[in-house]
Amino acid sequence: MINLEYTTLQHLWWLLCSVVGALFLFMNFVQGGQTLLWQVAKTEAEKNLVINSLGRKWELTFTTLVLFGGALFASFPKFYSTSFGGAYWVWMLILFTFILQAVSYEFRKKPRNIFGSTVYELFLFINGSVGILLIGAAVGTFFTGSNFTLDANNFVTWTHPFRGLEAALSLSIYSIFNVSLGVFLVLNARTLGAMYLVNNIAPGTAPEMEKRLRNACGNNCTYSLPFLVIVVLFLVLMPGYGIVDEQGTIAKVGFKYLKNLFANPWLLLMLLAGLASLLYSVWHTAVKEQNKGIWLGGLGTVLVGLTVLMLPAYNNTSFYPSKVDLQSSLTIYNASSSSYTLTVMTYVALGIPVVLGYIAYVWWAMDRSKMRMEDVNDQSSY
Repeated sequence: MINLEYTTLQHLWWLLCSVVGALFLFMNFVQGGQTLLWQVAKTEAEKNLVINSLGRKWELTFTTLVLFGGALFASFPKFYSTSFGGAYWVWMLILFTFILQAVSYEFRKKPRNIFGSTVYELFLFINGSVGILLIGAAVGTFFTGSNFTLDANNFVTWTHPFRGLEAALSLSIYSIFNVSLGVFLVLNARTLGAMYLVNNIAPGTAPEMEKRLRNACGNNCTYSLPFLVIVVLFLVLMPGYGIVDEQGTIAKVGFKYLKNLFANPWLLLMLLAGLASLLYSVWHTAVKEQNKGIWLGGLGTVLVGLTVLMLPAYNNTSFYPSKVDLQSSLTIYNASSSSYTLTVMTYVALGIPVVLGYIAYVWWAMDRSKMRMEDVNDQSSY
C-alpha cells in the first residue's frame, strides 16, 4: 500500500507533471524541424523527405501536450481552471496552431488540394514558431505572474483584456523574460529538429541538405545563447513569490529563484548538466559531423525543462503568482487535488514505466530503418 504524506504526494505529482512537460519540450524537435523546411530543403524531393521524416513523430508531440494538460487537470485542478479558464486566448491560440499542424500533415499532399502544398507548409511554420513562442511565454508566467483574482468560491476573474496574451504583448520588463524564454524554446526546437533530421535521414541520401542541416544546428544554437543569458540573468536577479508564514501568506521575496537553486542544489546541477549536454550535442553534430547528437540534445532539453518547471514550485514558492492579488497566488499546496485523489493517481502512475517502454519500442520500430529518397514521392501520405 502507498502511504505517503499529503505534501509528499503534492511534490511527487508536480515532479511527474514536470517530467511530462520536459518530454514535450524535447518532442518539440518536430516543430523545430518544421520551421527549418524552407531553409534546408531546396527541392520538392527534399521537402518530402523532411516532412515524411517529421511526420513519423508529430502525433507523439501532440499526445504529450494533451497528456501534460490532463495530468495538470487531475493533480492541480485549481491551476488548470485558473489558467485555462482565465488566460484562454493564449491557450486557444496555442491549440489552434496545433490544429493547423494536424491539418497540414493530413492534407498537404492530398489529390485536388486547392490551397497547394505551400499554404500547409506555412501552417507548419506557424505551429513551430508562434505556437512554441506562446508556450514559452505562458511558462514564463510561472515566474512573472498573471493578472487574475480568485474569490472565496475559487471563481477566477481575469483583469487584463488580452486574456493571457499580455505575457508576450504587454509593455512590461517581465515580458522581456517571457518572450526571451519563448524565443529560446523556438531556437532550441530548431536545433533539435536539425539534429533529429541528421539522425533520421540515411547518410548520403541528400548530402547537400545534410550540410545545411548541420549548419542550421550550429547557427540556431548560437542564436539562442543571448536569449538564454537573458533568461538566466532574470532568474538570478528577479524577485519571486513565496509562502512566508504558517498561515500560507504569499509575499514578494527578493532573489527567490536564486535562493531556490541554492536550497535545492540538485536543481542547479541538473540545469548545468542539461546546458552542457545541449552544447556538447551541438558540437557533436555541427563540428564533429556525427549523427547521434539528438539523444544528448534531447537529454539536455529534458534536464533544463525539468529545472525550469520545478524551480518556481518547490521550496514554498508560488508557481502561479497573481500580480493583482498576491493571496490569490497558487502553490502546489493550495492548488492540488485531495490526498485521496493523488493517492489513487499514484497507483495508476505505477504503470508509467510500461507505457514508456512501449513508446520506446514503437520509436525503435519506426526508426530502425533510416529515411531514404526512395521512401517518399509526390504521392506520399504527408
